[in-house]
Amino acid sequence: MFDIQLAPVNHHLCNGQTRRDFLRVGALGALGLSLPTLLAADQIRTRSNLGAPRAKSVILVFLGGGISHHDSFDMKPDAKEEIRGKYSSIPTSVTGLRICELMPKMAKIMNKVALVRSGTHENDHHETATNWVLSGRFGTPFGDHPSIGSVVAHETGFSGVVPPYVAVPKNPSFTWELGKSAWIGGRYESFKCGNPNDSKFKVRDLSVQGMSSRTLERRRTLLKAVDHLAAQVIGNDQITTYDEFGQKAAEMILSPQAQTAFAIDQETPAIRDDYGRSEFGQSCLMARRLVENGVRFVTVNYGGWDHHEKIFPALDKKLPDFDSGFSALIRDLHSRGLLKDTLVACFGEFGRTPKLNAKAGRDHWGRAGSLLFAGAGVHPGLVLGASDKNGAFVTERPVRPADVAWTLYEALGIDPAKHLVTPEGRPVSILAEGASVTELFG
Repeated sequence: MFDIQLAPVNHHLCNGQTRRDFLRVGALGALGLSLPTLLAADQIRTRSNLGAPRAKSVILVFLGGGISHHDSFDMKPDAKEEIRGKYSSIPTSVTGLRICELMPKMAKIMNKVALVRSGTHENDHHETATNWVLSGRFGTPFGDHPSIGSVVAHETGFSGVVPPYVAVPKNPSFTWELGKSAWIGGRYESFKCGNPNDSKFKVRDLSVQGMSSRTLERRRTLLKAVDHLAAQVIGNDQITTYDEFGQKAAEMILSPQAQTAFAIDQETPAIRDDYGRSEFGQSCLMARRLVENGVRFVTVNYGGWDHHEKIFPALDKKLPDFDSGFSALIRDLHSRGLLKDTLVACFGEFGRTPKLNAKAGRDHWGRAGSLLFAGAGVHPGLVLGASDKNGAFVTERPVRPADVAWTLYEALGIDPAKHLVTPEGRPVSILAEGASVTELFG
C-alpha cells in the first residue's frame, strides 16, 4: 500500500486546526473511487477552446468597503441633489466621458483603461460580497471558496523564487481576513508584503543584511531538519506544507531576484513621488515591481471606502490618493512595456446607495457599481454597460462577480470550468457560472 494525495491542499477544520487528507490505494474502492477515476478527476476540462493566455500577471486593486460610483466614475449630474452629490464632473481623454473632478490624473489616462459601469450582484453584506467578488463564487461570509489569487497560485505554482500570489499590504479584512485559499489549503494563501510606505519597510524574513555566513548555514540546516521531520510525520499538515515550500522559502531568503522584487527603496524619489507617498501609492508601485519580477497575481488592498456618513469629507481625501496611485500604475506599466502582458482590474465589493442618507453618507448597494480594467489586450477607452438615471440599477450589459473572475482566469490561461478536487475527493469546478467579458478585448 502507498499514499495517494487527492489534491495538494490543506483541510481547515472549524477549530482552526488543519490536517492532510490522504487515501490508501487499498481503500479507494470503499469510497467508490478507482485510481484511474481519481487521476482523471483532476484533469476534467469541460471546455476545449481555451485560447492562449493574454496576460502573464494580474494586478487586482481592491477598494474594500465599496467605492461610490456616483461620486467617481458614474456621475449623475442631472439627478436630484441628494443623488448626484456635491462634485462636478470633468472631461477625460475619452470623448464624451466625464468623471469626478477630484481625479484629474485619472481623466488623462482613461484612454488607456476600460470602464465598466454595470457591475452588479444582489448582496449588501461586506464579508459575503467581498468573498463573492474575490472568488467568483457565492457563499457564506466565512469564505467557502478559494480566492482568485489562491487558485492562480494553485494552478501556476512557483515560476522562480518569487511567490506566485502576493497581497500588498495584506489581504482585505473587516471583522476577519477575507479572500483566503479556503479548502485548497494554506500553501496557496497570499504572501503578505506589508506596508511599503513604512519608513522602516522590510519584508519579514526576507532580509539577509547583518547575517553571518554561519547564521545562513544554520538556516539551511534548520530547513533540512524540518524537511526530514516532515517526511516522518506525514499526517501533520502544517509540517508537510512547510516541507513543500521550505526549500522555496530558503531560495527566497538567499535570492537576489526576490530581494530585488521587494526592494522599493531602489526606486528613484521622482517615481515614488509620482505614485504618491501614501500606503496606497507605494502599494501600487510595489505591485509594478512584483509583476516585473514574475509574480503572477498581486492584490493591492486599499480599504476605507465604507462611507455611511459624511461621505464627501472622506472622499475629499480618498479620491486624490486613488487618483495619484492608480494613474501612476497605468502610466508606469505602459511606459515600461509591461501593460501588454499585465491585466489590471479595479473594483470594490459593491457600489453605494443612490440617495444620500440622513448622515450625509451612502450605504451598501450591490445592484450597481463601476469597475476598471487595463492591459493585456483590453480595449483602451472603452465604456461598457450603463446604470439608470439614478445609478440604482444596471440597464445595459450586466457584469457579475463570476464574469469578472472568469475573465481574469482566462486571461492567465486558466480554464474556469476546470475541476479541482476537494480534500474529500469531490471534483469541484473553479467557477460554477459566468462567462468572459469578451467586449473588453478589442
